[in-house]
Amino acid sequence: MDVEVVATLAGAAGLVTGLVTALAVRASERAQRPAPAIPQAAGLPTGVASVLSVLRSSAVVIDSDDRVLRASSAARAFGIVSGDRLVIDRLLAMARLVRRDGEIREEEIEVIHGRREGRWFAVRVAPMGSHGLVLVLAEDLTELRRVDAIRRDFVANVSHELKTPVGALSLLSETIEDAADDPEAVRRFAKRMQHESVRLTNVVQDLITLSRLQGGEPVAEPKVVSLDDVVHDAVDRCRLKAEPKEITLAIGGREGLKVHGEEELLITAVRNFIDNAIAYSPEHTRVVVCTRLADERHAEISVTDQGIGIPEADLQRIFERFYRVDPARSRQTGGTGLGLAIVKHAATRHRGEVNVWSKEGSGSTFTIRLPLLTTSASAKEQIDQATVREAP
Repeated sequence: MDVEVVATLAGAAGLVTGLVTALAVRASERAQRPAPAIPQAAGLPTGVASVLSVLRSSAVVIDSDDRVLRASSAARAFGIVSGDRLVIDRLLAMARLVRRDGEIREEEIEVIHGRREGRWFAVRVAPMGSHGLVLVLAEDLTELRRVDAIRRDFVANVSHELKTPVGALSLLSETIEDAADDPEAVRRFAKRMQHESVRLTNVVQDLITLSRLQGGEPVAEPKVVSLDDVVHDAVDRCRLKAEPKEITLAIGGREGLKVHGEEELLITAVRNFIDNAIAYSPEHTRVVVCTRLADERHAEISVTDQGIGIPEADLQRIFERFYRVDPARSRQTGGTGLGLAIVKHAATRHRGEVNVWSKEGSGSTFTIRLPLLTTSASAKEQIDQATVREAP
């Protein structure tokens, strides 16, 4: 090999070695330097970012140019902030007024996005010292407003439901007094009074039951409950109501299924299903109560009728207190409007759930699903031991 070529290669190798050594020294120096502190959000006083991160309300800090310096994830999720800008005009206007005069402002506003239902917020806007910084805090009030609306509706509905039979009793008593010398009229109006008193008793009893279930806590002292006993007892209590319309009550499905819970409450739930089925079914039809295994851990009790069915638009609301698909028909049937609400709370109390299938003109099927008993007998044992019975 030529001497000059060798010399050139040797020089290049030396240069590479020198560069590698220099890079290694610099890397070592950088590794020994302390890591730089994570910077605070631009323009925010020290410690403010940490305080904002623990606030439950949606928090936003904007600078003198209305640029968002800090925004909580909730503020972005609710659509209050997009990018580095406040997108709610009312909030932006409040922030500018606060920056101008330094006065704290509070207000309740509604935020609407497209066709979605609006959300309500309690907003508090305050200055943050110098440099034109403004803090916006927004607390979501949507659920509180919904609960308040439900409470107001409930009080109004209770007042109406109680006023109707009480007013009828008052009027009938006056009528009987005026017709004291007409025994036939007295008997007729006395029978009407008895009907109204039963209706009033039912409303009060359902209100007491619903109030007891309202909290949603599980059954305090659950016992072993046979679903066969629940179904038979509920059907027996409804036979007198079914006889005038000549509606057949049939029982089918699996036998031997057991759950943990409160027997009387489950009987009330199933009875309410059957009462509804009878009330909204034509004469000479059939109501079937069926027990079955939904899966290895759950049992179901379903009540199927051949009634008028429920419009699809009303299916999501029928378990609300006092909600009626057809108020005029409900008054005729004498229902309190609380039966399905009681069923829903009873299911929740037993860690179960309710659902409904219905089609107008084809009838309905209401179902309550409950966890199978898992203490004295396993679910598998119940599955093996349960027998199938056919509805007559």
